[in-house]
Amino acid sequence: MPKATILVVEDDPEIRELLGYSLAKEGWSLELASDGEEGQKFLSASRPDCVVLDIMLPGMDGIELLRKIKSEPSNKRLPVIMTTAKGEDADVVAGLELGADDYVVKPYSPRVLAARIRAALRRRADAADEDKRAESVITAGPIKLDAGRHEVAVSGKSLSLSATEFSILEFLMRNPGWVFSRSQIIDAIKGKDYPVTDRAVDVQILALRRKLGEAGEAIETVRGFGYRMRD
Repeated sequence: MPKATILVVEDDPEIRELLGYSLAKEGWSLELASDGEEGQKFLSASRPDCVVLDIMLPGMDGIELLRKIKSEPSNKRLPVIMTTAKGEDADVVAGLELGADDYVVKPYSPRVLAARIRAALRRRADAADEDKRAESVITAGPIKLDAGRHEVAVSGKSLSLSATEFSILEFLMRNPGWVFSRSQIIDAIKGKDYPVTDRAVDVQILALRRKLGEAGEAIETVRGFGYRMRD
């Protein structure tokens, strides 16, 4: 597994050096920026897995940099941990409302910060897993297909499909409204030059419709060309 990369944006050189040393001991790769502009350049040039962001920075402050970070859709899951001095409650609230994941108050222990970073990385990984699971589930009317679990249900009732039937159904469901020839369907699920006749595809579609029952009407025949999943 590749090492996580942590971007630290901190203007105090002593704190920056301390964090660079202590966080590297955790096995992470470190990128150190001394102000908001430099931090933004690191973000544009690389993809850190977590950002430790000081609020009080010269020039572009931490709140403004956080706003820029969270305005990018690609940073939706990027965890940001703010570091703040006592008495900056209003800035903490503003940061959390902008999408910061956590904060620590100075002076803080590097071990405490490392624990917060590990927790943020775990949450990010869990969220990524949830996204993948959500992407694996597709629906078409009463038909629900879970690619990750290799399961199909119609109106909540599980069906038993062959591997080929499952692959054909998934392919059509992922491309609703598009018409595919029999050869295009076979190329998509078996690879090019797979020795299958058009008649064999028709037989698979017929069996698939039968198992789907009334929901099988969603797979339409386009005469003279092939099949499509009703959009």
